[in-house]
Amino acid sequence: MSSHQVQGGHPLRGQLRVPGDKSISHRALLLAALAEGPSEITGLSSGDDVLATRAAIQAMGARIEGEVVHGGRSRLHEPPKVIDVGNSGTGIRLLTGFCAALPWLTVLQGDASIAGRPMERVVGPLREMGATLDGRAAGRFPPLVVRGGGLRGIDLDLTVPSAQVKGAVLLAGLGAEGESVVRERVRTRAHSEEMLADFCADISVSADGLTTTLRPSELRPCNVRVPGDPSQAAFWLVAACIVPGSEVTVEDVYVGPARSAFLHVLQRMGAEIHVHSTGATTATITARYSPGLRGTTIEGAEVPGLIDEVPVLAVAAAVAEGRTEIRDAAELRVKESDRVATTVALLEALGAGAEPRPDGLAVTGGARLQPGSVDSCGDHRIAMAAAVAALVAPGTTLITGWDAVRTSYPRFDDDLQHLTGGPR
Repeated sequence: MSSHQVQGGHPLRGQLRVPGDKSISHRALLLAALAEGPSEITGLSSGDDVLATRAAIQAMGARIEGEVVHGGRSRLHEPPKVIDVGNSGTGIRLLTGFCAALPWLTVLQGDASIAGRPMERVVGPLREMGATLDGRAAGRFPPLVVRGGGLRGIDLDLTVPSAQVKGAVLLAGLGAEGESVVRERVRTRAHSEEMLADFCADISVSADGLTTTLRPSELRPCNVRVPGDPSQAAFWLVAACIVPGSEVTVEDVYVGPARSAFLHVLQRMGAEIHVHSTGATTATITARYSPGLRGTTIEGAEVPGLIDEVPVLAVAAAVAEGRTEIRDAAELRVKESDRVATTVALLEALGAGAEPRPDGLAVTGGARLQPGSVDSCGDHRIAMAAAVAALVAPGTTLITGWDAVRTSYPRFDDDLQHLTGGPR
C-alpha cells in the first residue's frame, strides 16, 4: 500500500469544489439504468466506489456515452460475470436491492473490507419481499448471490437507521407487486426519495420525513446535476477551523436533509462557519480559523446524519478545549475499518488522548498535535482525517495506506496543495 507525507504548519486559503456527492452518484447511476431512455448525469463522483457502480450497470446492459446513461429494463440483462463493487458498502447494498427486482441471477462481491460488512440488514427485508439471496454465513456477509424477480411489497420498520437499507428496499419496490412502505425512527439521508421523485416514480413521503411509500413504477429519464459531497467538504472546513491563519470556501455543497449535521456540531463547538444558500439543497460554505473551539457531545438523532464525518470531527475535538463525547455511533464499528478503533489510533499517534467506547469514543481536548505515523487501515476517511490532523502538527506526518483515498476523493492531495499554496 502507498504512503504519503503531509507537512504541517501551513495555513489553508482559497476556494474549491469537492467531488460530486458519492451517495447521490450511486443512486443517479442505478436509477438512470432503470429509466427507459437517455439520462444526463453531470458532476458524478470520480472515486473508485462510484466507478464500480458505473461498471456494474454497464455489465447489465446500460450504455454510457460521456455523461449520458442509456437505460431501461428493455436493455438490461443478466451480467456475464461476477460484479465487483471494490470497497463500496453503499454500492453493494444498493445493488442488492436493484438486482432483487430483476429476473435473473447476479453475484456481488468486493474487497476484503466488503467481505466483513454486515448484509443481513438488507438481505432480511429483501427475502421478505420474495427475493432469493444467499452468501457467506447464510447471507450475513458477501459475496452475495441474488436471484431476483417475483417480489411483493413490504411494510418495513427500520430498526437500525440506514439510508442504504432504505434505498435498497425502495429500488426493489420499483419492481414489486403492491406498495412498499419504509418507516424510520430517525430520519436518514433522503437521496433515494428525492431522486426517485425526480425520475417520476410513484412515491410519497410523510411531512415528518419518516415514512416513505412507493408504488411499482416505470421510471422516466432525468437530467441530474450531482452537487458537491458534504462529507468531503468536511475535511477542508475542519482544517480551516483548526489551522491558524486559514480561510476556505467550498462551493456547491449538498446540505439537504440529514447531511448538514456536522455543520451544526462545528458551530456548536464555536467554529466560525458561514453558509450561503445557493439552491433548495445546496450552499457555498466558508470556514475560518477558530481558536476558541470547545468540546461537545454528539449523540442521538444527529448521529446518523454525520457518521461519515466522525473521524474528522474527532480531530477538531482533539484541539478544542474540554472533552468531547461521541455516543450512539456503534455503526462506526462496521465501516471500511472499525472507525472507533482507527480514529482513536489516529489521534493517539499524533499526541491526542482518546478512549474507545462500545458505541463511540471520548476525546480529550487541548492537545498540541505532533507529527507521527498513521496507518489508514485501508479506510479513506481515516487517511484524509489524518491529513487534516497533520496540518496542525509542526513537521512531517507519514500516512500509510494512502491509496484508500482513491475510493472517494482521488484528487485530495491536489486540492491540499492548492489550498496550502504548493504546486497543484
